[in-house]
Amino acid sequence: MSPNPVALRPLPTTPAVSGVLETLSFLRDPDFARSRFERYGDVYGTTLLGQRTVFIRGQRAINDLFAQGDALEGWWPESVRKLLGPLSLANRNGADHKARRRVVGQLFASAALKRYSPAIIELVDDLHRELLAEPAPVALVPKLRRFAFSVIASTVLGLGGVDREVLFEDFETWCRGLFSLPFALPGSPYARALQARQRLLRRLGAVLEKAQGAAAAGAPLAAGGLDLLAGGLDEAGLPLGDDDVAEQLLLLLFAGYETTASSLSCLLLSLLQNPSELVWLQQELDGLAWPPAQGEELGAYDASRAPRLDAVLKEVMRLAPPVGGFFRRTRESIVLADVQIPADLVVQVSITASHRYGSKEEDLEAFRPQRHLCGESTAALLPFGGGERVCLGKALAELEIRLLAVGLLKQLNLVLEPDQDLTLKVIPSPSPQDGLLVRPCLR
Repeated sequence: MSPNPVALRPLPTTPAVSGVLETLSFLRDPDFARSRFERYGDVYGTTLLGQRTVFIRGQRAINDLFAQGDALEGWWPESVRKLLGPLSLANRNGADHKARRRVVGQLFASAALKRYSPAIIELVDDLHRELLAEPAPVALVPKLRRFAFSVIASTVLGLGGVDREVLFEDFETWCRGLFSLPFALPGSPYARALQARQRLLRRLGAVLEKAQGAAAAGAPLAAGGLDLLAGGLDEAGLPLGDDDVAEQLLLLLFAGYETTASSLSCLLLSLLQNPSELVWLQQELDGLAWPPAQGEELGAYDASRAPRLDAVLKEVMRLAPPVGGFFRRTRESIVLADVQIPADLVVQVSITASHRYGSKEEDLEAFRPQRHLCGESTAALLPFGGGERVCLGKALAELEIRLLAVGLLKQLNLVLEPDQDLTLKVIPSPSPQDGLLVRPCLR
């Protein structure tokens, strides 16, 4: 609770409007939250499809939220809840959530990342050769999406090229329905996503059954990390059922694919639109070895050895975070930045608005990676969410992005094709409208 109850303010609320109209604006307008923050302040209420929702931005309100975690639970819009499934980690709370998070987290521990690194490096080199072999111009976004999906499907599931391709098409359909109106009208994105979900779960079940058969026969997996889940017990000592594991894998594929593909696309877009910053970064990359020495993959391009790369990644994530926000539901009344929030409301932490909110003197609309080297950034950075539900795949995503940045930018020059639409579509994650057309050549 606030240390000064007499200073509490009532929740500012937008005028009563149709929940459908407000939701359509939320889904389509990239400036939805920020325009309302400017009008109503850093904490305000609205209605989305009948659900009373509170939007917050800024370090103070976000810190207050994390400090009252016991009064909160996870929440997602209905389309996301249904497509992820009732057993998914994202839809669980309390002990159920913590137990499964601990088990699934084994897939992203340092030992697992070391195991995955050689496969990621091989996929980076494959992409490098593929870009040079393609007739120009090349659309980078589809290539980066396939790369990101190949990484998570290879490292977690151990799938080869043909099996990955079969899974990929259904996964693209599933992703397009995640943040859509949850009406299963024939042919709608949501209806197609529900159908794709059933096919995905059947295929994931088959992959899991194959891994279990190999484990029962005492044979090691050829690739992937599914053996890390074998025998995983929750805190009550009960084994995870096959349906349970399949839904966790579906979530992990999304978390390790869609958001990473977005970050890769925005990274290359930002550098190509700011050639002086690209030259600045490549001066550092020229002093780094590719591929990294065996056994040193995890630290070869970290902040201590590649500070400029680290600053560029932070700036890209600040201006184009892969997820625009995350949700919590209040189980009891809480206080955020001296505003009283009643129980049973959804709170949306606006990552995009928070990343551009700080000192006006800092010019937070500009792409300037150097701000992160001198420690002058005043914005709250939460590209992977925060609190006890911070993204499980954060370490894998960061490793993958660093490896691809060094592996491509050390070896290739990418020239932007003129007369293309480079504005970002934001649902489900930021991505250039025309696919980021480039002409690749050797450096």
